[in-house]
Amino acid sequence: METLRWKTRVALLWILAAAGDLAHGLLVVWEPGGQEKMISRLETMGSGALLFEAVFPLIPLWMAFLAITIKDPWNKWVNLFLGIAFTVINVFHFFLCSVPLIEGGPVSGPTPHHILLVGSTVVATALIAWYAWKWPVALSAG
Repeated sequence: METLRWKTRVALLWILAAAGDLAHGLLVVWEPGGQEKMISRLETMGSGALLFEAVFPLIPLWMAFLAITIKDPWNKWVNLFLGIAFTVINVFHFFLCSVPLIEGGPVSGPTPHHILLVGSTVVATALIAWYAWKWPVALSAG
């Protein structure tokens, strides 16, 4: 029963990370001038970047499923690795949008929804990594 509790916590955190990322993506487009900036950005992106943009929000959703179904100890290591990776990516995303590095880039500075949603994804993925790291040895054994 304890194993299911840990797996459920991690799965719900992955869903929170995916929801925050998707909501942020929608709200960026709804900002004043956001649609024009996104259209011009899409015109300059290659197919690889577009594929990344399409796949990136799906990974946390698949991880929510896999967190429940993968056998221990693989579950611990997959969630630890991806939790750290997504935390780093989301921290980079947070600072990229908070401190515009590109003149005329996709955003002109942090907005309250940006801070709330991207900040939430950073916290969620950091908690995933923490839960995976603290995964009890007794749970990983059986």
